[in-house]
Amino acid sequence: MSKHERPFFQFQSTNFHHQPWKFGCRSFYNDLYLNMSNNYLGGYSSNLLGISTAFLACEGFNVQPGGLHIAGTREAAVSLFAALTKLVATGLGQTERSDEELPDNNTSLRLHCGRLFQAYMCDVFGYEDEQKCKDASGRRRYRNSYLSLIQDWGLDSNNAQAAVLKGWVESRFGLFPSFHKQPINSFMGHDWLIYCSEKMHSRYHNNCIYMQLDLLYEYCQWVIEQLHYPARSHKTLYRGVNTLTDLREYLDETGPYQVLKFNSLVSFTDRRSIASEFGAYILEVQVPMSKLMFFNELLPQHALHGEAEYLVIGGDYRVRVLR
Repeated sequence: MSKHERPFFQFQSTNFHHQPWKFGCRSFYNDLYLNMSNNYLGGYSSNLLGISTAFLACEGFNVQPGGLHIAGTREAAVSLFAALTKLVATGLGQTERSDEELPDNNTSLRLHCGRLFQAYMCDVFGYEDEQKCKDASGRRRYRNSYLSLIQDWGLDSNNAQAAVLKGWVESRFGLFPSFHKQPINSFMGHDWLIYCSEKMHSRYHNNCIYMQLDLLYEYCQWVIEQLHYPARSHKTLYRGVNTLTDLREYLDETGPYQVLKFNSLVSFTDRRSIASEFGAYILEVQVPMSKLMFFNELLPQHALHGEAEYLVIGGDYRVRVLR
């Protein structure tokens, strides 16, 4: 078995089958070990999307994707999406009456929708006003927000805030991270424990942060469907890398192609010149629109404007290597 064919997670102990498991769960752990040892495992068997995690992560889905929605999110924020739909309907009506250019009007609508979304998030989760207040001891009370996570991701994609984002992907999409500070090769390794301790830190879970990220993803998909790329299934993005050791070679009726497994959450840019600043090789990837969590033009105020950054749900993608 080559290094590219080995199971993604490999237990380090060969005595796993012989552990004295109690409470009648020995057979369960035996089955779990066998399944994980003999099959590629990139995530849980279930998620909140209604499709299997294995299919979501595979190359086939990324070539021919479908729509994705986190169960219950839009239903829990009916007033938000109703207001956004009304705003778009009003804006498009004005466009028809004034004969303005639709792309320019879409930009204006996107800005108005972004302000509406951010005002809704501030009102519902109260993070801005709350951080301006002080408790009886005079200390400011910290409440986490999706904007602070995005900002900290831009500074370091391996810090504790990035672990929270990867934990959200794990919870909602079922995908395990393959890298956090270092490659994650085992559930029993120190690298996995570090990731778990950071993603579950109480400092970042005091303000329904996963619910905030659910709304951000659904808002992103709504903007794509209604305003940004309603007719597209993919977006061409770029990422700079220094090594190509993890590329896998395949062949089909169209000829040879290369596949790379990306981390559960990964950054791209839509500008090739920016990608060239981050590595000797540039990877060109056709990313499904349904796997975009965040992009540069989504919100009027955020910290990732400088590099035209896109946050993408990971998996196996066909890539084209550029120089």
